[in-house]
Order: sequence, then C-alpha cells, then structure tokens
Amino acid sequence: MNKPKIWLSSPHMGGGEQKFVQEAFDSNWIAPLGANVNGFEKDLETYLGENSFVGALSSGTAAVHLGLILLGVQAGDEVLCQSLTFSASANPILYLGATPVFVDSEYDTWNICPIALENAIKDRIANGKKPKVIVAVHLYGVPYKIEEVRAVADRYEIPILEDSAEAIGSSYKGQKCGTFGEIGVLSFNGNKVITTSGGGAIITQTKELKDKALFFATQSRDNAVHYQHSEIGYNYRLSNICAGIGRGQMEVLDSRVQARRRMHDFYVDLFKEIPGISVFTAPNEDYFANYWLSSILIDSELTNGIDREAVRLAFEAENIECRPLWKPMHLQPIFEKYPYYGTDVAANLFENGLCLPSGSNLTDGDRERIRAVIHQLFYV
Repeated sequence: MNKPKIWLSSPHMGGGEQKFVQEAFDSNWIAPLGANVNGFEKDLETYLGENSFVGALSSGTAAVHLGLILLGVQAGDEVLCQSLTFSASANPILYLGATPVFVDSEYDTWNICPIALENAIKDRIANGKKPKVIVAVHLYGVPYKIEEVRAVADRYEIPILEDSAEAIGSSYKGQKCGTFGEIGVLSFNGNKVITTSGGGAIITQTKELKDKALFFATQSRDNAVHYQHSEIGYNYRLSNICAGIGRGQMEVLDSRVQARRRMHDFYVDLFKEIPGISVFTAPNEDYFANYWLSSILIDSELTNGIDREAVRLAFEAENIECRPLWKPMHLQPIFEKYPYYGTDVAANLFENGLCLPSGSNLTDGDRERIRAVIHQLFYV
C-alpha cells in the first residue's frame, strides 16, 4: 500500500471560510467586487498597520505588474531584481518591455545583496542608464536586509518594490513585511501561508495610489456612463468568492505562522547533530520570519558525499515532496542574456539548498516519517 503524500506546502483551511463564501452566494455577489473583497482588504490593512492601503488582486504577479506601472516603469527602462527568487518577481518587467538587471544574494538572509546592488547601480549609471526600480524579495519568509537596502535605494533615489509574496506574517523590528517599500506585494496562491486559492494584493502608502492601482486592475474604465478607456487596463481584480476564502484565512493567520515556525524548529532539532547540514534561519531577533518554507544547505564534503539530490531522492522514495531552492533568474534560459551583478552566492545556494515540507497542517505522524528518512540516510 502506497504511503500518503506529504506535500511541500499545501492549503490549510480554518473552517471559517465557508460562511463568507456562502454570504457571497446568498447575496448573489459572484463578481470581482463585493463585501468580501472590501472586507478582505480592510482585514489586511488592519493587520499590516498604519498607512497601509491594500488592493485585492487576482495574483501576486498582477500586483508586481501594477506596482511597476505605478512606479513609472516603461519600455526601455531598467529594473533591478533579486536573482534568487521565483520568476513572478521578474516576468512583469518583461511584460512592460523593460530590461531586468539581476543582483546576487548574500548568505545572511539569502536575499538581495546591498553591496552587489550598489555596484549594479553605479555601473548602470556609468553606462548611461539609471535603473527605475529595485525589486527586493523576502525569500521563504525571511526579511531582506531592510536598512541596508533602503540606504542604497535612498542614496540613488530609486524606489523599492517589496516582493512580500512569501512573507505575510514576517516582520523586521516589529514592522510587518509588505510595508517597507514604496509598493508592497502579497500572494495568496494555494501553497502560501494563507490562501484564496489564487490571488494576491498590492500595498501602497496612500489611498490615491491604491485607487490608481484598482483603476488599472478594472480595465482602466473612465468615469463615464458608457464604456470609455483612456489608458491601458487589466483584468486583475480578485473574485468576491476567493476573497471570502481569504477573510476566513485571516482568522487563522497567526496560528498558521506559528505552525510554520514550529516546523522550522523541528528541522533545527532534527539536523543539529548532523555535520554539513544547516537550517536556513533568520540572522537575529530583529528578523521575525514566518518560515513559509523551511530550507537546508548541504555541504557534501562534510556529509560523506550525501548531496542535495541524494536527500531529495530519499524523501521522494517515501512519497515526501521536497524541492531545490528557486533556480536563480540569471541562470534561467529566458533571462540569462540580461545583466547580472554579484558573484556565485545565489548559484551556490541553488546547487546545495533544499526546501522541506513546511505546511501548517503537517501532523506528528508526518514528522515521524520525515525524521525516519533522515535517520535512515545519516545514521544507518
């Protein structure tokens, strides 16, 4: 008999979602607007704190796209982007006909390296092209070096688009991720800490900018009795049904973050006696990580030749899903022709890093199966 699948990160319903979805059906608001959309946005604004204005969208990718537009990115512009990330951080740059300029990571947070970032800016300016925006990502829910990256951005007067798609519930010095950039982005894909099945949000610092984002997100329809359009628009609004799921998920967000952090602690304990394996952990107490995905680095020189792929295959044999880290954008076929600044940090992380099952719905039985694989691999 096959063992049940242990997923990397699966949806975890709280039970309250159905009441909001039922309200949408009862009121016949089966549309990309309605009470749930408004309520979900208000819930997020309250959660994120003062001066956060949230627009609910169909995906985090849509939020990145609209964020770049709001920050003035046009065809021919250059946009600096963290290389070690999911492709959704970079794809919208190409949507706009702009050029991505990729930047390496640093080993403390695995996120955009402030030194490489500044080197990239200096070189692009020297080549006659000042970058328009910096896309910085909180990888796997660990905040990037907020103050260092902000200092570079301010020094050259370049706005930050903060890709917080993986980091709802994370914070730096008590301030929620998603609120550090000129524009913030959230994702509610099915594998995230909370989900709307598919969906995302854009975070702005003013209501005016939020309204402009939602104008673009609803096909840029002008204020007229008839359908009139003076600007290019997009169909990016979140469904009232999906927003109802989101409202129910907001009720359990804190407990979901706590459960993911407990999974991280489980892995810290599991690997503490195994030389050559380190669990990706936030640098210090200023960083509060949701640990959306718990990840490890494997040094095969210290593990008797057991490398990332050997560990992954051992889990796969037991029907347990693990995945390598994101393949850096500058190594991807679609992006490899674009400029890259840095050394080989992102490439080394990809080569030796593995994401482990991290869902908030994992059971004690699941953890024992995970533990058994590691014991069989390293102790038998």
